[in-house]
Formats: sequence, C-alpha cells, structure tokens
Amino acid sequence: MNWLSPKVSSLLEVVLCAGIIGWVLWRWLRRSDDPPRLISKWIISGVMVGATWWIAGRKIAGSAGGLDYAAAFVVAIACATCGIVLGLTWASDIAGLLGGALTGLFDGGDQEVEPAPFYSIAEARRKQGKYLEAIVEIRKQLARFPGDFTGTLMLADVQAENLNDLSGAQVTIERLLSESEPNAVSFSLALNRLADWQLKLGQDPDSARATLERVLQLFPATEQAYLASQRIAHLTTSEMLAEKKEPHRIKLGVYQDSIGLSREPMTVGPSAEDPAAVASKLVGHLEQHPLDSEAREHLALIYAEHYQRLDLATDQLEQLLAQPNLPDRQAVHSLHLLADLRVKHAGDLAGARQALQRVVDLFPQSAAAENAKNRLVQLQLELRSRTPSPVVKLGAYEQNIGLKGGPGVTD
Repeated sequence: MNWLSPKVSSLLEVVLCAGIIGWVLWRWLRRSDDPPRLISKWIISGVMVGATWWIAGRKIAGSAGGLDYAAAFVVAIACATCGIVLGLTWASDIAGLLGGALTGLFDGGDQEVEPAPFYSIAEARRKQGKYLEAIVEIRKQLARFPGDFTGTLMLADVQAENLNDLSGAQVTIERLLSESEPNAVSFSLALNRLADWQLKLGQDPDSARATLERVLQLFPATEQAYLASQRIAHLTTSEMLAEKKEPHRIKLGVYQDSIGLSREPMTVGPSAEDPAAVASKLVGHLEQHPLDSEAREHLALIYAEHYQRLDLATDQLEQLLAQPNLPDRQAVHSLHLLADLRVKHAGDLAGARQALQRVVDLFPQSAAAENAKNRLVQLQLELRSRTPSPVVKLGAYEQNIGLKGGPGVTD
C-alpha cells in the first residue's frame, strides 16, 4: 500500500489545483461584460500554449545530448510567436487591469452603481416657475422609487411653498409618515416642516403645536423630542399673529426740545427692563414650559447678577442639566455657565473646578473635555483677570506745569 499513498496525494493535489483554477475562471466569467469573447480568448491561449509546449517537447526529445542550434532556434521562434499572440489577445485586459485604478477615480471602475432617484429635472422646472411640471417629474421618480423620503418631502414643499396648497402638503406628509419606517431624524424633519407651513400659510399655531407634540409622542427619549419641546416653548401665539396683521400703535412720550443746544450729551434708546418684572415673567413661562432651556438660563443670570443669589442661579442650572434627552452641547454650555457664575460672583475656584470636571467626566473622549481641561489650567488666571485692580489715589500736583518757564515743582 506504500505505492498508493503518493498517487493519492498527487491526485488530490491535481483535483485541488483544478478546483481553484475552475473557481477563478468561473468568477472571471461571471464578472465579464462579454463572456463569449472571454471564452474565445481562453481557447486561443490554450491552443497557443499547448502548441508551444508540444513543439518544445518534441525538439528537446529529438535532440540527444542537449539542444542543438537548430532546435533551440525553433523553440525560441515558437515561444516568441506564442508571446506575440497572447499579447495581442490580452492587450485590452492587461491595459484595463493596469489603468483601472487610475480611471476608476473618474468613472467608478467596475463597481456596480445602485439605482437612485434623480430629482435635478424637477428642481430645474421649479426654478423656472413651472411648478406643475416639477410635480410631474417628482411623481415619475416616486413611481420608480416609492416611499423615497427626499422626493416625497420635495413634493410637499412644492405644494406648500409654491402652490399654497397646505391641505395637499399635509396629506403628502401624512402619507410619507405612514409608508416609511419610523425614524426620529427624518420624521422630526417632516413634522417640523409641516409646522412651519401651518404657521406661515395657515396662521394656525394650535395645529403647529399639535404637530410638534407628535414628535414628543413618537420619539420621547430622543434629542429630537428635546428640540421639539424647545420650539413649542417659543411658538408664535395667536395674539402675536393678530398683532402682525394689525400692528399695535405705540404712543410716544414727550422728549426734550433743542437737544443739539444742551450742554450734556443725550442718550436715546429703549428703557431698560425691570429685572424683577422679567424674572416674574420667566417664572410664569417656566411653569407652562419647564423644559425651556433658554428661559431657565436667562432666569439664572438674573438671580446671579441682579439679586446676587448664586444659590438660586445654581438651582436653575441644575434643573436644566437634569432635563431628559438634553443634548451634549447644551449640557457643556450650562456647565461652563455655572463655572462662569462661580468665578464672577463668588470667586469660588473650587466650585468652578467642580463644574468643569463634570464636563470631563461626562464626555471623556471629546473636544469638550479637552477644552474643559485647558480651562481648568487657566482658571486661576481667569479669576485674577476678573478681580478689580485696587485704585491708587494720586497726590495733588501743580496745574499748568507746561506753561511755566522753568521746570514744575511739586507740592
């Protein structure tokens, strides 16, 4: 059985090589743009290589004691002829292989391009003022790619902005939401656009508020819900829309005549708001919209700067930081503001360091953490720059020194 083992091993090697070559050729054939032509190239190559091998073998076998000059000449001619034929046969493939990396930068190479909707014609028609033709082009693309978010939103935009068809745009948005997979970013974008049109075209803040509240209902634990709550807190009211149509008349007061003849300069500008009244208004606003970050920061500043109540200001900022779904950038901004108030109104370096360290702990691998670390290093200098310098009272010196003939003598 010892003689059987080498034969089996050789047979397995042949089968393995044949399998690998067959798999490579099959993959090559499937990726070819012209399979019949590729097969013909394989046949030509096989014939040429086989003929050259046969000629070389015959000449070597017929020359006893080594190749003579005549046999060597015939083998060289056969090999050269085979090389020329193979070069002509595979020239285009070799050029494509070598130049494919460069040309692929411009034409994408042999990478398959996924079909995608094409809206440039619709956009051109819209810019030309041909809105109905634009809608036709959009619908053509949507027929090929049903449910495409970009095209459906563009259709609603043309209906609302260009045709003033608010009801049609609303139907399109509702169809988009019903036919698409729920996605916080895309759905929030569509509902915010619908709220814009309800305010602009319908003059209906109640419907706009209901539309934005759908973002809170659909995606309660997302950043989009937080942004929708901020917009609801600052939504235009019916009174503001009515005043926009019929502006409120402002009665001017009595001002001083002959301002140009007065000795003292006159400052003309709006009267400063009473911080107490603003704070009271903000407290009432936050009772209705507790997630309004802008109003809570404004109230914290009034508590710190006007009332000198850093504890109340800190409480407002802590309530802001405890809000659900707070974006990272808002949390970083609020913590830096807390550090500002600690340094400016209390000279509390320890409290400021604690606020900045929270940024580092919450967002360790971010640019915000690096900025907080840099500020921690310079916090002592920041406190020193905000500390007022002592006023040095100078003594009494003689006036008009420059008008005297000799050098002035001080008292």
